[in-house]
Amino acid sequence: MRFEPGRLIVHRNVRRGRIGWVRPARVVSDDERGLLIWIARGTPVAAEIHADGRGMRAMPFAEWVTAPSYGLGVGRWSGPSLLKFLPTGAAHSVWWFSDEQGRFANWYVNLEEPGVRWDDGTLAGVDVVDQDLDVVVRPDRSWQWKDEDEFTERLAFPEHYWVADEAAVRAEGKRVIALAEAGEFPFDGTWCDFTPPADWTAPPALPPGWDRPPVR
Repeated sequence: MRFEPGRLIVHRNVRRGRIGWVRPARVVSDDERGLLIWIARGTPVAAEIHADGRGMRAMPFAEWVTAPSYGLGVGRWSGPSLLKFLPTGAAHSVWWFSDEQGRFANWYVNLEEPGVRWDDGTLAGVDVVDQDLDVVVRPDRSWQWKDEDEFTERLAFPEHYWVADEAAVRAEGKRVIALAEAGEFPFDGTWCDFTPPADWTAPPALPPGWDRPPVR
């Protein structure tokens, strides 16, 4: 399944069959290397929240997993526009962050299970399982782990957590770190100067079907 450049799709994180977050994005390219998507600043997004309005990161995980009810809260992507690359079959994606002036700031390696695509005709998307541990790679290709505390905290609840193999997640991170240190694709400057078409503005609302049942 390939997505046409320019098509609006939804990139979704799924946690044990529940939608964790939803981000509409435009397809930049989709080929044998993988899927490249663009999220405009101000794009409507959704994220899972507790009944009292707090997100998962705003409370201890022990409290989150015992919460009586959840919902999906809708907001806007408040950070700078974001480029994401999902390599074919890989257990990670790479994000290009920009500063307020739109200049490349750093790469962000999001460790996740390989995406599963779906296409309902009127809307398509890719569902991943975000594995929480991440890597920030600076322009000079120095790096650091990110969210290790959250990752460790959640591993203590295997009956609730969606990550089953800590070692595999860390191994994938180290594999991508080696690519970054060597300056290999996609850490070779590719897409660091990407500029989207002028009409790729934020959609006015989440597209119909954004909350359809997860495929995984």
